[in-house]
Amino acid sequence: MGSIPGIINGQGKQPLFSFGVISDVQYADIPDGKSFLGVPRYYRHSFDVLQRAVEKWNQKKPTFAVNFGDIVDGFCPKDQSLTAVSKIVDEFNTFDGHVYHMIGNHCLYNLPREKLLPLLKIPGCDNLAYYDFAPIPEYRFVVLDAYDISTIGWPMGHPNSLDAINLLNQKNPNTNKNSPNGLVELERRFLMFNGAVGKAQLEWLDHVLQAATTSNQKVVVCCHIPLDPGSSSKEALLWNYDEVMDVIHRYNCVKACIAGHDHEGGHSIDSHGVHHRVLEAALECPPGTDAYGFVDVFHDRLVLNGTDRMKSTSMEFAA
Repeated sequence: MGSIPGIINGQGKQPLFSFGVISDVQYADIPDGKSFLGVPRYYRHSFDVLQRAVEKWNQKKPTFAVNFGDIVDGFCPKDQSLTAVSKIVDEFNTFDGHVYHMIGNHCLYNLPREKLLPLLKIPGCDNLAYYDFAPIPEYRFVVLDAYDISTIGWPMGHPNSLDAINLLNQKNPNTNKNSPNGLVELERRFLMFNGAVGKAQLEWLDHVLQAATTSNQKVVVCCHIPLDPGSSSKEALLWNYDEVMDVIHRYNCVKACIAGHDHEGGHSIDSHGVHHRVLEAALECPPGTDAYGFVDVFHDRLVLNGTDRMKSTSMEFAA
């Protein structure tokens, strides 16, 4: 697949460390199906993709791995949700290192936050799912909670759910709030399967990035929902991606934002030189193919070494 710690990179440099990546496994013990756009989905085979990912990670020995959300599909029968989530978590746990998880919409279709977050060992309080960690002093990873403001996952009547309902009613006139009919350009992101980062989380993000700047750390932001229109379809963007990016662009420390959610994948570089890489979905791998990888981390770039459907990408930092 590519270089790993201890092996010289093609440019003559050793990576500082590496980490495994996979997104949108969306396992379910049901027959294959299709998305609303008609794209085939392989619900059982996605577990095989995850197994091969973990097997490869254990061979290559990255420092840690990141799951970018949506581990079980929304079509999973609800009486099987806990079993299905546990099966996927157990497979992730066969990795010989730590796996950092984030939540996606399909996760929340299956289990509420109070049940899901402990299973994924997501740190935090009040059922919030954002956190940060520093694998080495030079780098910090920020994991955002893309469904902080959302109609799914919160108890009925929760303020975050009510805020989401009010926003959707303002922005999307359709009865079916997952329909973009009549919405134009970037307004097409106001769909129920997306979400937003709340005010408190934005303030936390600002504080973390300020501290990272003071410590001369480079930052990688991880979020289930994409944060840049150039890397994703308009229908798959975070509701308030612009507010999040306004915070990120206040500083020069963020070098890359990595996401899932938009299964086709994508890559862009925004006006401030920040890379945005959306990962191809494990769910849409036909039998015998894969979508996972690992990222080699250097002082001046990230190199995604992808497998099959996950495209390899070199992300060189702006000077």
